[in-house]
Amino acid sequence: MTIHTIVESPRPTTLLELLSSLPHCPARSAGVLLLTESMVFATAGAALGLGLAWFAIRYLAHQGSIALPLLSMVRVDGTVLAWALLIAVAAAVLFGPAAGLRTSGGNLQELLKDSGGHGASEGRRHGRLRSMLVVTEIALACVLLVGAGLLLRSFLRVLDVDLGFEPSHAAAIGLDFDDAEKPAMRAAKWQDIVERISSIPGVEAAGISDNLPMSRNRGWGIAAKGKQKLNDRDFIPVFVYIVSPGYLKAMGMHLLQGRDMSWQDLVENGNVVIINETVARRLWPAQSPIGRTAIAGGAESQVIGLIADVRQTGAEVDAGAQMYLPATKQFGPEGAFLVLRSKLPPAALARSVMLTLRRIDPGQPATEFKPIQALVDHATSPRRFFVLLVGIFAGLGLLLASLGIYGVISYSVTRQRPEIGVRMALGATQTRVQLDVIGSTMRLALVGISIGSVAALAVSRLIASLLFRTAPNDPLTFVGMVVLLGAVALLAGYLPARKASKTDPMIALRSN
Repeated sequence: MTIHTIVESPRPTTLLELLSSLPHCPARSAGVLLLTESMVFATAGAALGLGLAWFAIRYLAHQGSIALPLLSMVRVDGTVLAWALLIAVAAAVLFGPAAGLRTSGGNLQELLKDSGGHGASEGRRHGRLRSMLVVTEIALACVLLVGAGLLLRSFLRVLDVDLGFEPSHAAAIGLDFDDAEKPAMRAAKWQDIVERISSIPGVEAAGISDNLPMSRNRGWGIAAKGKQKLNDRDFIPVFVYIVSPGYLKAMGMHLLQGRDMSWQDLVENGNVVIINETVARRLWPAQSPIGRTAIAGGAESQVIGLIADVRQTGAEVDAGAQMYLPATKQFGPEGAFLVLRSKLPPAALARSVMLTLRRIDPGQPATEFKPIQALVDHATSPRRFFVLLVGIFAGLGLLLASLGIYGVISYSVTRQRPEIGVRMALGATQTRVQLDVIGSTMRLALVGISIGSVAALAVSRLIASLLFRTAPNDPLTFVGMVVLLGAVALLAGYLPARKASKTDPMIALRSN
């Protein structure tokens, strides 16, 4: 029985096929043209990348919430352009001739026959190369995803840290006072400010401090007064904050024992102090510190209050020892800040607050409100920026891996259409064909994920210093990223598998 096949002459769709249609086209010329084509694509990609980088840098440089030094000085200059061009040329030279090598030593028409779908040796050789490239993409994507996952998990844990105060609904405004004022005069002026500001509708609490959270601190030494003479070893380093009555409530700090300062404390002698849990544990372990005498700054002060530890210098830094002194003491060089708590937005209170301050002291400068939450966000912005940057690279790696899987599997399906047609003509179901194609996809993904997971374990140890309360081998992160990568690989393989299952056996055999 004779089977007549119809051989069709398809229109050239690739540069290689177009070259083959030209009479007497030497293979060397084909390789040169292929290299030229690769150079054009590489240069276009570099230009697109530089454009995106330029826009991204301009955007980030104008983000005041990102506390990165010298970020505004980053530019796409001549050095960056030269590196981008060098990388583009290197990519074109290293990877562009891969297809040209196939034409460098043989008959172009024979090579085209071999690429038509029934060249077994070529299929195995070049199929392995394509598979290796896809496996490499998957492995790199796995490393980037795990790294991004660890950093994201650390960032979320930073945000979940109990700061010891409530930054939401609190705002601060800078004040300007004369440090040479007598304590009694200063206390009277401050009392007037705090009481008037507190009486503004919508203001829940107000207070004054010489410093704000997430900024510099000054340190003293503090010791518990005892019967014996103290020496330097009895003093522990402590951060000092000079505050007025109402400040603790305005900041949302938690008073555990004792009381807040009163205006009477300031008017009399001011020899009172509020300490945090760390000081209490170190000076009076397992005892109540209320009513005890502490020595700090060369003077004795009675402990009147105990507050919960406050992370004044950052969410990732332990609170350390802290004490809060009355506002009659001399201020530090950073001036003073009025802090108020209100559920109204700062803009709604700004005019009323400034008018009140000007009535009390016409010389007060016009400064803007600083939401305390903005200070906290500013302190965490470097970690947020790093997470965003690594996340973008991980997303791009995942995209490239999915495109690589889709491209390789689609190409393999196209080459194997005659074989698929024969199998379906012999009774293979669409489901069987889909499972075979998806199986090939997941085998590549499994190899890439296995290699990438091992590499990610090594890389995660290199970024251990950047992690916060997160183990470098955090199982939840590894499992989550592996599942995500596997799901993307499955989706990328499903599309060609669906296409393969719809192959018409007669058309496939006829085209072969």
